[in-house]
Amino acid sequence: MNRREFLQTTSALAAVAAFPAASLVGADASPAPARKMTIALTPGSIGVSVKSQRELNDLAHRHRFESVEPRAEEIAAMSPAQLTETLADLKAKQLVWAAAGLPVDFRKDDRAFRDGLAKLPALAAGLRRAGAGRVGTWLSPSHGDLTYRANFQQHAARLRAIATVLRDHGLRLGLEYVGTQRNLVGQKYPFLHTMAEARELIAEIGTGNVGLVLDTWHWWTAGDAMAEILALTNADVVSVDLNDAPKGIAKDQQRDNERELPVATGVIDLPAFVSALQKIGYDGPARAEPFNKALNALDNEPACAAVSAAMHQAMGLIQT
Repeated sequence: MNRREFLQTTSALAAVAAFPAASLVGADASPAPARKMTIALTPGSIGVSVKSQRELNDLAHRHRFESVEPRAEEIAAMSPAQLTETLADLKAKQLVWAAAGLPVDFRKDDRAFRDGLAKLPALAAGLRRAGAGRVGTWLSPSHGDLTYRANFQQHAARLRAIATVLRDHGLRLGLEYVGTQRNLVGQKYPFLHTMAEARELIAEIGTGNVGLVLDTWHWWTAGDAMAEILALTNADVVSVDLNDAPKGIAKDQQRDNERELPVATGVIDLPAFVSALQKIGYDGPARAEPFNKALNALDNEPACAAVSAAMHQAMGLIQT
């Protein structure tokens, strides 16, 4: 069933009701303290498709998002007048930039990496002209050919080259480790899958502008502790993903592409997670990335409504 067929059989109201944020875990929490982190709309992470930055800004504004993904290629191609109009639209809608996706494929062969790296300066310059400051990507937790050591060295070298370009344009790079245990054994050689290992890689890169994309799902599946978040500073975190996990499935049997919206089940300790981010002064974007089939089946409007409701609910759980 595609999205339009789904909507022909189900009203938007009923679709949003499938994700009843108002009745989720912590619904009776007192008003949250002032926060610096923003509720971000990154369309690809929730199955939403848009054709332009303006359309994305409109969606974000209608559904109470506070930051929005910058579309790097579109922004880099804008004329000065078009960029001025885009930034004015962003300001009028009281939005700020979230993190852009990294447009360089560093996981495959050297040619693909070099081709992407050659295009990066122009895209980075466009993001900087627009006032964006964050770029994020993820790290594969296993490899078919490279041992841990060889893979670590390749990641450090390639990501150092990428981070250097981004640093030259005033941009930060966030790296998301993947803690899902089933993915760790997905290929012959396991690779880094915990916060501590990701921080070792960041230290090896050594450019000073690389930090974490911190995801509740991977933090939880990796077995990382709350103390590890509290040991971070705001400068250590580039972007944040908030997700929950299905009930009744052992942690080591969870599937990466079958998650829940934040606070949907209470399996992951969202109140502690967002409160820890608050304590370290995190001031960047937070998005949902549930890879949820029911959510992905929705059209743009009900999908954004459901995600916004869940994200606002999660932020309401912050405690000082």
